[in-house]
This record gives sequence, C-alpha cells and structure tokens, in this order.
Amino acid sequence: MTTSSFSPPCVAPDDVIPALRQQGYAVLDAQSVAALAGLSLTDLNALLPSWEDLPPDQYLKDGGRYRRRRHASYQVDGEVVQAVPHRAHWQPLDYNALHGGMQRWFDPVAADTAAHVAWNTLLHTLATIASQLRGSQTWFVEAHQFRIDTTDGIGRPTPEGAHRDGVDVVAVFLVGRQGVKGGETRVFEADGPNGQRFTLTEPWSLLLLDDARVIHESTPIQPLDAAGHRDTLVITLRAHGFQDDRPPKIGAEPD
Repeated sequence: MTTSSFSPPCVAPDDVIPALRQQGYAVLDAQSVAALAGLSLTDLNALLPSWEDLPPDQYLKDGGRYRRRRHASYQVDGEVVQAVPHRAHWQPLDYNALHGGMQRWFDPVAADTAAHVAWNTLLHTLATIASQLRGSQTWFVEAHQFRIDTTDGIGRPTPEGAHRDGVDVVAVFLVGRQGVKGGETRVFEADGPNGQRFTLTEPWSLLLLDDARVIHESTPIQPLDAAGHRDTLVITLRAHGFQDDRPPKIGAEPD
C-alpha cells in the first residue's frame, strides 16, 4: 500500500500575514523565504554544513536514538538581535506531555552558525512577521536545529504528538531530507474540525504557525536508505518572556 504525498499549499510573501490571520498558518516555498528575508538561496545553503555536527538528544523519554539537536535563545527588539546566555529549554506539561516539566540543556548552536548573517537575518525576519501579527514588541526567541534519522528503523519528528508550543509564532523550516519516506506535516484548528496535511520536501520551504490557533505534528519517517534523515530548523517567538520553570513572583511584571 502506498501513501499519497500532498503538495504544500504555498502562498506568496505578500500573503503571509493575511494567511496567518485567516487560517492560522502559512506555507512558503524556498524562493519566497529567500525573498521575504532579502537573502539568496546560496546564503541559506551556507548554513547547511552545521546540520552535520548535531549532538544526540539525551532527553528522549521513549528511549529512541533518532534525534540530534542544538539550541539557542535570543531577544529580538526591532533591528537588534541579541543572543542571551545559554539556557535550558523548558515547556510545561500542558504543552508537551512527554518532555514537559523538565530542564533540557541541549548543546548550544555552534558559534560560527550563530554569527552567520543568514542565521541572524532569519531571526529578524521572523520577529518582523510576529510584530505584524501581534504588534511591535520585544520577542523572546528560541532556535532549534534538528536532525531526525532512522537509526532505530523509524524516526519521530514530534514524539509528543499533535501539540502547541506555548508561544506566539512557530516557524518550521524544512532544511533537507534524504533517503526517507513519511514526515508528513499536519496542521489542525485548535478549536475546530478543519485540518490540512502536506509534505515539505523543498529545502528552505517554511511552515509558519499562529500557535494559539492551530495544533501541529509531523508523522514518523522510515528509511529508504541507510543514511536516511530529515533536517529542520524550528524557531519559536514568544511575547513577555521565555517559558520558564521558575514560579512567578506575586505582583511582579512579566519578564
């Protein structure tokens, strides 16, 4: 039995904000991503070698060995992209029933990657989109480089299942895929019956999500060859501070 692969419903750069407001998500092809960021595909592809040096994720509760990743955090205010000291990635159980409630100290994004103009331009571009959607403000940004492989015969891009991330905007870049089948993207209304499914295959194509309005997941991948893997860059943007396991002080303003 074969599974149909549905093409992503891509929009033009000028239609990103209308699509996010109308349906809670927008998909762009690689040329549109480059145009939106004012970059070339050559600029973006200069980041690709960094996916060959991602350490294993040591926190997978399902016992899998299929995920490698790096993580970095930023504050973006207008034109200024500022890295913050390396910090744990934390989510409440409400948003991640599998890995929530625990501090996960992933290895930091490599210094040469974090310093690259394309990396910082993507962060700034996404913050601009978030401000167009939610109003101009400082954005608390987390960037995750992922490689999901088929070491164990199957790789799970979203082992927590269909979920929200507890942020304002989520950006999922398909950086590359090799020797795998599966990895279908599924987006559902958080409070309704409608959904969409499609498969991102083009390097640097992008799924943007209004996290308050939609739930998303990616289906498992299976190998077509021994080196099968799927690479993504996931960037989340949140107003009023990072998600944190510190209890808020009574009467304190949000971070």
